[in-house]
Amino acid sequence: MNRVVRIDRWVWDTSNFSRRVISRFIPHSVAAKAWVRAAAICSAVVIFSISPRLGVAATTLKETKPPASEEATPRQIQELMTLLADPKVRNWLEQESKTKAASEQAVAEESVSQALDRHLAAIREHIVALARTVPDLPNQFWQGRARITAELGENGRTKALLLLTVFLALGAGVEWLFRKATQRSRGYLDALPSDTVKGRLHLVALRFAFAVGLVLAFAVGSIGPFLALDWPPLLREMLFGLLVAFLVVRIANVVGRFLLAPYHERFRIIPMDTAAARFWRRRLVWFVGWFAFGWVIVGFGVHLGYTLEARQLVAYVLGLVLVAIALDAVWRRPAALQEGSAAASPVTRRFGRGTANAALTIGIALLWVFWVLRTMASFWLVLVLIMLPLAISVTRRAVDNLLRPPCSPQVAEGPPNVLAVCIERGIRATLIIGAVAVLAWGWGIDLAHFRGEETLAARLADGALSTVVILLIADFLWQAARTAIDRKLAEAVDVGLPSTDEARRRARLRTLLPIFRNILFVTVIVVAAMMVLAALGVQIGPLIAGAGVVGVAIGFGAQSFVRDVIAGMFYLMDDAFRVGEYIQSGNYKGTVEGFSIRSVKLRHHRGPVYTVPFSLLGAVQNQSRDWVIDKISIGITYDSDLALAKKLIKQIGLDLAKDPEFAPLILEPLKMQGVDQLGDFAVQIRAKMMTLPGEQFVIRRQAYALIKKAFDANGIKFAFPTVQVAGDGESSAAAVAQRALELTHPQAAE
Repeated sequence: MNRVVRIDRWVWDTSNFSRRVISRFIPHSVAAKAWVRAAAICSAVVIFSISPRLGVAATTLKETKPPASEEATPRQIQELMTLLADPKVRNWLEQESKTKAASEQAVAEESVSQALDRHLAAIREHIVALARTVPDLPNQFWQGRARITAELGENGRTKALLLLTVFLALGAGVEWLFRKATQRSRGYLDALPSDTVKGRLHLVALRFAFAVGLVLAFAVGSIGPFLALDWPPLLREMLFGLLVAFLVVRIANVVGRFLLAPYHERFRIIPMDTAAARFWRRRLVWFVGWFAFGWVIVGFGVHLGYTLEARQLVAYVLGLVLVAIALDAVWRRPAALQEGSAAASPVTRRFGRGTANAALTIGIALLWVFWVLRTMASFWLVLVLIMLPLAISVTRRAVDNLLRPPCSPQVAEGPPNVLAVCIERGIRATLIIGAVAVLAWGWGIDLAHFRGEETLAARLADGALSTVVILLIADFLWQAARTAIDRKLAEAVDVGLPSTDEARRRARLRTLLPIFRNILFVTVIVVAAMMVLAALGVQIGPLIAGAGVVGVAIGFGAQSFVRDVIAGMFYLMDDAFRVGEYIQSGNYKGTVEGFSIRSVKLRHHRGPVYTVPFSLLGAVQNQSRDWVIDKISIGITYDSDLALAKKLIKQIGLDLAKDPEFAPLILEPLKMQGVDQLGDFAVQIRAKMMTLPGEQFVIRRQAYALIKKAFDANGIKFAFPTVQVAGDGESSAAAVAQRALELTHPQAAE
């Protein structure tokens, strides 16, 4: 009905406007007046029917057609359209619309400029009203007391107190019966194991059910009988409010015991020591209890006839106690909550305990000031800024504690559990979205209605909300993927046996997973950025096309970079080398320490690190794959027993193969191959062994020591250059020196 009335009013205003337009350009006459009136009505109908924002109203008009005698004829509509096509009429209509828009803009600018003044004036009026109420507050208090006495009698307050005690006793009795009935189940909780994730979650679920049962038992025993009886209105409001306040306190106590378990450390969800758990449980009960009873007292003032300013003044005074409890919790909180980096809040970890306490104190004081001044937008903003980081930190610690590895007394160091990260990030996203919803509610913004508007501010707000959701989803996906990759990397540690299939698989994982993680990170960032731009209304099609053109140009200008990237991809596909392997390529050699998109880092055995682009590697000599054969050359004298030497070397190889230190490293034991060369002064014998790559040096040194000891014990002498010269004089000394030089440096002599 209201919509039809608004439509009729709009049609009437439009017809009057059209009549003024037409009468300005058509001479006035008695016959023309009727035509003008009919044309005005028709113009209103035409303009109304073509308006896109009033489609629903047009439907209403169709449903409520005027009588046939008042409908416009086709000839009149045609004459109206002809008139509207006149340039003079169109110019006049444009001028009128511009004048109206300018006036509306001026009004809007004026309202914005005066908003702050109106707000400050309202704050001043509120403070003055509170100041005027202070002298009258005792009078209102006695009037409220007299009203209680008038309705409940002289001993009404005592009777109300006795009734309250009875109902609380009934609630406590029903709760005691519930405890007795579930005593065996609680004993089962004490025996339930909590060293595994499944056991801890099972324990939490059972304790939650027991906590809900306690609250329901108290509520049924206290509030249930009260609601079953009829009471005088004032007594009903008084008792019901106090019973609800006691129920809220009971809920706070149960929640504190459920989360903090101050007397059972194995049941504790939020990790902290016992002293800290008891401290925070008490502060939680104090704060919630004072808030609940204060809320009931202020609300009961309505029934006692207190003015609004008196109730606000009482609420502000009671709020000071809440501020005192909060400041006591901030400044006296146990130090154990700040010492560990994992347990401390983000502000404490970064700026220290003193700075965190000062910041929290200022924030709590601002909350009370903004509440008193009724600047609720600032109040909700400060509240979210304080509570959101604390809630995220507590949630993360609780999830990590519940999902810690089995048989671990505390949260393990290293990569977290993938499930824990998913749950923690999901709860974090929920908390952030909830904080946005709280801010919107506190600022009086209807998000559903706001998103349906077509104004610039509405589009920007819609884009901002979509951006928050996109970033939260991107963060969730990236954190889950990164955690999974980090756990795989932590599992792929070097087992010390590079020749086994498991060691090769782990080395390949250590090589490929970091590259895959970097590629995934870039992909998530790019996709999220594109989606954010699209949500903000930016046309990303031309952006993608332009990026493609720029990419082609960069590709031509950075051909070496592209060549490095492509070469690196093929090296990795061929599994040419892995992290931890010793390779040599041209003048570069060393142990592979890591990769980037375009280069590899090689640590030389003497310390220097080479950063070599993939395109410069060329042929790669991998000295860390499968096995290596090490050959040993030994020179003995011509009178030595070769058979004995072969036997001794074979025995040394067997001894090395039995040594627990070298046995895992030797694939084939040391054995003598035979005589390699008959030299001028020595018989060169050759021995070889097969070892794991990189381990031949240690085994060779031990083999040399054992060979020296065995040959000395069995009379086999090592050959070395000797010179025998006959004669004396300077020529003999010169000949000795020349011969010694030839024997020690035969190539130089040649």
